[in-house]
Amino acid sequence: MATGPSYRVPFRRRREGKTDYHSRRALVLSRLPRLIARGTLKHTIAQVIEAKTSGDVVIASAHSCELMKTYGWQGSCKNVPAAYLTGLLCGCRAIVHGVKKAVLDIGLQCPSRGSRVFAVLKGVLDAGMMVPHDEKMLPDGKRICGEHVVDYANQLSSNLDAYQKLFSKQLSKGLRPEQLSEHFSLTKEKIVSSFKEEKA
Repeated sequence: MATGPSYRVPFRRRREGKTDYHSRRALVLSRLPRLIARGTLKHTIAQVIEAKTSGDVVIASAHSCELMKTYGWQGSCKNVPAAYLTGLLCGCRAIVHGVKKAVLDIGLQCPSRGSRVFAVLKGVLDAGMMVPHDEKMLPDGKRICGEHVVDYANQLSSNLDAYQKLFSKQLSKGLRPEQLSEHFSLTKEKIVSSFKEEKA
């Protein structure tokens, strides 16, 4: 560790690897709400946050566990389809609160093409919000609806032990991985229709 009278200790959240203050400053100076997309080992989180002098204010928020509790989602809460649905839910809530435009904030996560954070972004865009982005970074339609999981499950169907081991949690919920695309479409319709009913 560097020492000496000219050494300046980084801010605590930077030392802990939680905040990049240079990028945060640029996002705050945009004067637009920030779309926060974060992925954990088991879940995906999406929030629309507005920076104020008194602190950050959460305008809309969505957690992938809500998909199970409210909309009957039986798939994994950490994959690309769940991230998309979480973004869609957050985007619909933000629009209800009058937010139409935001900037993406992925924190210290590596911006990998087609990753979960960009699946969240795709869901927010489909909800009707405007977020500056590069189309090349968004996952394609097949990954969003889970067709890559369906294809992999079909490949493993001949190896029953590996199939049951890999998809044990999903099977215990009563959903076969081959049905993930149809289940995704039904869950998406539930989310969209729920907000149409609120407007009506």
